[in-house]
Amino acid sequence: MIIIKIGGSVVDFLHPSAISDIKKVVAQEGVILVHGGGKEVTKVSKQLGKEPKFVVSPSGIKSRYTDKETAEIFTMVMSGKINKTIVRLLQKNGVNALGLSGVDGRVIEAERKKKLIIVNEKGRKQVIDGGYTGKITNVNATLVKSLLEQGLTPVISPIAISEESDFLNVDGDRAAAYVAGKVQADKVLFLTNVDGLLMDDKLVEHLTLTEAKEIRPKVGFGMEKKILAATEALDMGVKEALIANGERENPISSAIAHKNCTVIQK
Repeated sequence: MIIIKIGGSVVDFLHPSAISDIKKVVAQEGVILVHGGGKEVTKVSKQLGKEPKFVVSPSGIKSRYTDKETAEIFTMVMSGKINKTIVRLLQKNGVNALGLSGVDGRVIEAERKKKLIIVNEKGRKQVIDGGYTGKITNVNATLVKSLLEQGLTPVISPIAISEESDFLNVDGDRAAAYVAGKVQADKVLFLTNVDGLLMDDKLVEHLTLTEAKEIRPKVGFGMEKKILAATEALDMGVKEALIANGERENPISSAIAHKNCTVIQK
C-alpha cells in the first residue's frame, strides 16, 4: 500500500502522465491520496477580502495562521474545490476515487493548539492564541482500509476534526505521514516540484532515518516539512518515504523504482 501526497495545484503541476500512472499503481496495490492546496486557499481568501497571515516558529518553520474564518475558507477550498477536482480527474481516467475530508467519519482527529509561540517582526518570541490549527492525534484506519477493500481510491483533504468538533487545518505532508503510519502502509510518497532533497544543487538519493533527522534543520522551508513528515512516517513503522518530482514522466512508478528521487529508509 502506498500513500501519495500531492500539492493542491494539481492540474497545473503534475506531469500529464501522472493520472494514468496512478491508475497503473492502483491496479497493483492500494493507493490513498492526500492533497494540499495552500496556494489556492490564499487566492480564494484574497478574493473574499481576507488577507492571509503567516507566522514563523522559533525553529524557523513558516506556517499559515488560521483563525475561525480562515478555517472555514480552508474547508471550503480544500474539501470542496480541490478535493472534487482531483476526484473528477481520477474518475475521468477510470480510477474509482472517493473524496473525503479528515472530518468525515473522523478520518483525521486533531487537538487544537491552544497557544502558539512565534517569532515576531522584531525577532522576539511571542505567545499568541493557537487559532484553528491542529496537531494530529488519530486516524480512522479501519474506515480508510475498508474503502480500499471495496476497490475505492480515497482522496483525503487535510481538514481534521477537533475534540470540540471544530474544523482544524492540519499540514498536508504530516497528514499523509500519519495516514501512512496508521494504515501501516509500506511507502509514503511526497510529490513536489523538484527531484527530491537537493544539497549544494545535487540530488540526495538515499538517507537513513537518522541522517534525515540530522539533516532536517539545514534544509529550506518547503522541503523541511517533507523531511519532518517522512521521518514521522518511518517512526510509525512505514518502510520507506520517497520525495519525488511530480512534473516528471510517470512520477509515481519512477519513485517506486527509486529513479530520480530521494529515498529515506530505516
